[in-house]
Amino acid sequence: MPLDYTHTPVTVDGKTAVLIGATSGIGRAIALGFAAEGADVVATSRSEDRVARTAEEIRDRGAETLERTCDATERDEITALRDAVEAEFGSIDILVYAPSYIARESIDAVSDEQWDEVFDVHLKGAYRATQVFAEAMDEGSILHVASASATSAIPNLAAYSVAKGGLDTLVRVAAEELGPEIRVNAVRPGFIVSEQTQGTYTEGEPRFETIRDRTTQERLGRPEEIAGAAIYLASDAASYTTGEIVDVDDGFGAATFEE
Repeated sequence: MPLDYTHTPVTVDGKTAVLIGATSGIGRAIALGFAAEGADVVATSRSEDRVARTAEEIRDRGAETLERTCDATERDEITALRDAVEAEFGSIDILVYAPSYIARESIDAVSDEQWDEVFDVHLKGAYRATQVFAEAMDEGSILHVASASATSAIPNLAAYSVAKGGLDTLVRVAAEELGPEIRVNAVRPGFIVSEQTQGTYTEGEPRFETIRDRTTQERLGRPEEIAGAAIYLASDAASYTTGEIVDVDDGFGAATFEE
């Protein structure tokens, strides 16, 4: 006797998504991808100009939005963002936490202040956002943006790498404690063209040679190439997926020896 089969499509159509740290780079690409797929999208950062520009791009894709800045290091601002989105849209289905901040210092040079600032954004901020938005979600999906630096020793990224390692654990803990109603996952991009990688990982730089050797397409990724994985993880098609950190790195993490 054949098994019953019901296919759940990979879509965020009809959902309301809030993205923190999403007016540039990977966060912005995910926000625009959600909007193009039919979600209403609120993309925030600390920059009023970038929030306004991204909101216009979201509207151009036919989605509703709300223009509001948010500093991820301030719990009151995260709470106010949540409350404003609830008041405007009625409910929240998806949270994406994707801030961008790096202190380029080695373990023997990074200062206490730099260490604390990086942790405040990437780990404490992730915890704050997860906690605050989970309070408002009867069910839904929380998605973090992880980093290859959590599993590789990349020079001069000491604080960032350790904070992102902590984020991996936060994802697993939150998935266990908030499930099954709320799923918590992360997407782990490889090396992506962005403001952060410009001049360090771009073609012609020594580190680019390592990326070229360890990726199948011998190039950096594009921000929009991360959006597909984010849409899947945020969608109902991923109903049995939680506590996962999904690599999108063109094989960089799986590479071993050159031929």
